[in-house]
Amino acid sequence: MVGTALGTLAGALAGRVESTIMRLVDVLLAIPLPAAAAHGDYSAGFGTVNAAVAVGVAAIASFARLARAEVVRVRHSDYVEAARGSGGTFFAVFWRHILPNSLTAVLAFATLQFGQAMLALATLSFLGYGTPPPVPEWGLLIAEGRNYLSTAWWLTTFPGLAVVAVVLAANRLSRQWSGARP
Repeated sequence: MVGTALGTLAGALAGRVESTIMRLVDVLLAIPLPAAAAHGDYSAGFGTVNAAVAVGVAAIASFARLARAEVVRVRHSDYVEAARGSGGTFFAVFWRHILPNSLTAVLAFATLQFGQAMLALATLSFLGYGTPPPVPEWGLLIAEGRNYLSTAWWLTTFPGLAVVAVVLAANRLSRQWSGARP
């Protein structure tokens, strides 16, 4: 939500506002998502909520970049120019034409990012930065089961397959919402 709002604001208000917001986004993009999430989780304390917030904050830049690009693309469309030419105010054109037509790509991207967030949360748990034991989290289950891999392979295989299934399902949903061909 924060990244989408920042990107939409930057795309709608060109000039210094756009430049300032996008430079801040560039700074956030310079930090890799896993490193930012691990640092945020370590700073706030270990736990599921803190890990999820850290992953969400690390993804703000990607959403801002996409939302800005979509708003700029739609803002320069012929029907938006026609709406402005027919006497539409900035806010009326923005709410009626620009915002609804630019958020479809953001929705598809959000679904795709859900899969990446699941992988990041599982990775944080696997590395020991997520929820401490005995809470059953996929990354933690895989980490604890790797000691028994030669005798009880299913302890790591099934949680790993669950992560893969959720990520693939999110990918499939994203492709359907974006209109991509299978």
